[in-house]
Amino acid sequence: MKYTLIGNDGKARAGLCETDHGVIETPIFMPVGTRATVKAVEQRELIELNAQIILGNTYHLFLRPGMEIIEEAGGLHKFMNWHRPILTDSGGFQIFSLSDLRKITSEGVTFQSHLDGARHTFTPERVLHIERQLGADIMMVLDECTPYPCEFSYAKKSNEMTVQWAARCRDAYEKDPVLYGHSQSLFGIVQGSVYPEIREMSAKALVAMDFDGYAIGGLAVGEPVEDMYRTVEQTEPFLPSLKPRYLMGVGLPENILEAIERGIDMFDCVIPTRNGRNGMFFTNNGTLNIRNARYKADFTPIDDECSCYTCRTFTRAYLRHLFSNKEILALQLASIHNLAFFLYLTKNARMAILDRRFSAWKSDMLRRFRSNSAEDECAADENQLLTQQ
Repeated sequence: MKYTLIGNDGKARAGLCETDHGVIETPIFMPVGTRATVKAVEQRELIELNAQIILGNTYHLFLRPGMEIIEEAGGLHKFMNWHRPILTDSGGFQIFSLSDLRKITSEGVTFQSHLDGARHTFTPERVLHIERQLGADIMMVLDECTPYPCEFSYAKKSNEMTVQWAARCRDAYEKDPVLYGHSQSLFGIVQGSVYPEIREMSAKALVAMDFDGYAIGGLAVGEPVEDMYRTVEQTEPFLPSLKPRYLMGVGLPENILEAIERGIDMFDCVIPTRNGRNGMFFTNNGTLNIRNARYKADFTPIDDECSCYTCRTFTRAYLRHLFSNKEILALQLASIHNLAFFLYLTKNARMAILDRRFSAWKSDMLRRFRSNSAEDECAADENQLLTQQ
């Protein structure tokens, strides 16, 4: 993978990541396709939205359908008929989220499958091999995503193990052969909870290993948002300027804009699709809870500044009707719109950076978003009573 920095406005950056499956324009939001599918959205629709890269999850794909099926299909791209770039997480987040079903040692992590109870051990080397079998364009090293809060001593010990795992992944990357004829890149993951000393040690150790890109992990796990922004600010100076930077699992539109301003290039989160399936729409004028009674006879689009299929074709009244009747189409249309908004957000951030007007553009976006979101949320409690009747 080749990364080219083509412009900046302060620390905000616009760049290009060139992979064998296509060029990624950064800043970029990456839709999450954990199990080889972005929930409720077809690949055809992702192309129409111009999603430049999507995510898959090593842990979940390893369990089902399994590596034998994916390798027989010719890799994840062919299995899911997606011919643009793919990034695969290593299972590090599952170490955090499935804490009751795993045991960590210096060798790796043993999971008890949430599907059938079978036990599987993920070592750094095995994770790298699985990601080779998946054929992702960007692979992530195995890491431990620490919980929040955690003691300094735990975060330090955990990061030392994560750095050791990263070195083992780096060695395995050099030895494990490419399976499908296209190049694969490997990113290191900076950990350290909210402790700047540990983050600095982590970043310096990983940069010395010369990864293709660097992620900041272990955030958006319950810490105050101010701590997230501070941690990004304190970590960014230790990351190479000529390699991509990825803030894992973030987040809300305001989180993304604040992180872009602090020098981050890549983002992923389930929020647009998950919140969409629960009736929340993200718009230029804030969030909109479509279940609110005020939209029952509202024949305007979700967002009159949006050109996605949902906004071009349907009204708020119709979408509220679909959600009220628990129609499957509601989930699809909401997910399409929210992904369109997140992709629009990073695309426009990129344009503002290249025009050197990012700070003013960001301030205006946040002002509009926050003022109107608060108004709509005030009606949510009243709406809950109406929808329950």
